[in-house]
Amino acid sequence: MNATVELSAADARLLALHAQGLLPGVLPLRPGAAAGASQRRRAAAVDATLRHLGAVQLDTISVLARSHELVPYSRLGAVGRDAVESAYWGGGRGNAHPGTATSFEYWSHAACILPVEEWPWFAYRRRSYRRKGIRWHEVPTHALQDVVSRLAAEGPLTTTDLGGARQSAEWFDWSETKIAVEWLLDVGEVVCVRRVGWRRVYDLAERAIPAEHREPAPDWVDDDGVHGPSDAACVRELLRRAGRVMGVGTRADLVDVHRVGSRHVPPALVDAGLASLVDSGDLVPAQVEGWSQPAWAWRPSLDALAAGGVRGRSRTTLLSPFDPVVWERARASRLFGFDFQLEAYVPADKRVHGYFTMPVLHGGRLVARVDPKREGEVLVGRKVTFETGPRGGVPASAVAGAAAAMREAASWVGLDQVRADQVVPASAAPALAEALRP
Repeated sequence: MNATVELSAADARLLALHAQGLLPGVLPLRPGAAAGASQRRRAAAVDATLRHLGAVQLDTISVLARSHELVPYSRLGAVGRDAVESAYWGGGRGNAHPGTATSFEYWSHAACILPVEEWPWFAYRRRSYRRKGIRWHEVPTHALQDVVSRLAAEGPLTTTDLGGARQSAEWFDWSETKIAVEWLLDVGEVVCVRRVGWRRVYDLAERAIPAEHREPAPDWVDDDGVHGPSDAACVRELLRRAGRVMGVGTRADLVDVHRVGSRHVPPALVDAGLASLVDSGDLVPAQVEGWSQPAWAWRPSLDALAAGGVRGRSRTTLLSPFDPVVWERARASRLFGFDFQLEAYVPADKRVHGYFTMPVLHGGRLVARVDPKREGEVLVGRKVTFETGPRGGVPASAVAGAAAAMREAASWVGLDQVRADQVVPASAAPALAEALRP
């Protein structure tokens, strides 16, 4: 029987930031050393970050950079796009992967880049799609074999190579070929292990996924025509990995990492997975100060905390709105007292904080929000909103942290100057302007 451990709110934040690679010594490259490191070392650090996090969300919005670049930047510093492209998609030119694939894209937290060794554990989701038999569109069965035949004969292809993605300018008016290839990706016959110029390159899974991740193990099943671990084994393993990358989390937190609690999985399977992980000692029941729901902590992180190995000043940086630290808004509120919303899809006149608001991490807390924009050689904080104390004031440390994060981000993307147009509360504007001076 595992006794429930009691954690302070500060300890929960430490565990979370340590699990996310935002404390010193967790990842193999210090942010200050990134700019001077070799391309090979930077790419290796990005690859290690992906494996540490287990999933990096993809999104088309690009302000300073796309989110899959912002996530390693927030942890490693100025690693550069070349290192990210090499770590995720092999670098180089053309459709063919230049080496053995080490990652793939699939539906996890959302559309994510995932370590290739996680391929078997998404068998449960591939089965669910097969059982459903439909995506957003009716699947044109006559187009499926054509896509498979062309990939087999011609090698990796983009949607454009296959004939185009859309029948009209409407976003979801997909061509039959696009519907077919996305369905084949859903069920695991086709995979994306490469992008070129942000375009997905599709390939046959049997060719692109290394054999050791496809060859049946003795305990694999063949339910619904999908080879892989059983649904129960998949859910248990993904919850185990979620515990590692959360450090501590509620049931909802752990489920949300790979969204195993969606329509693909009965709740009883999640409950059984959590119970099994407690029995094995991977997870420890926890009660966190200020949390109304029970939680589970990752045993190795707890042991490290008890031994004094979870410590140090957190990275000072801007976070992507799709960063794992904040992608579950309720968790960000519980951990940091920070209520966050992406307002990119909110009408401009109704936005409170800005189009692509990036939280500022400093001193182990989320202290501000910055809505950045490039204007020539200037990084502009169109709106910088600080978290305030009980009396409405802004700590000097928060101003210094926001300024440092903005200056570093500007340098990373090659901009020479930084300014803030609107500051909330306005009383913090003079101090921020002074802190942003070259």
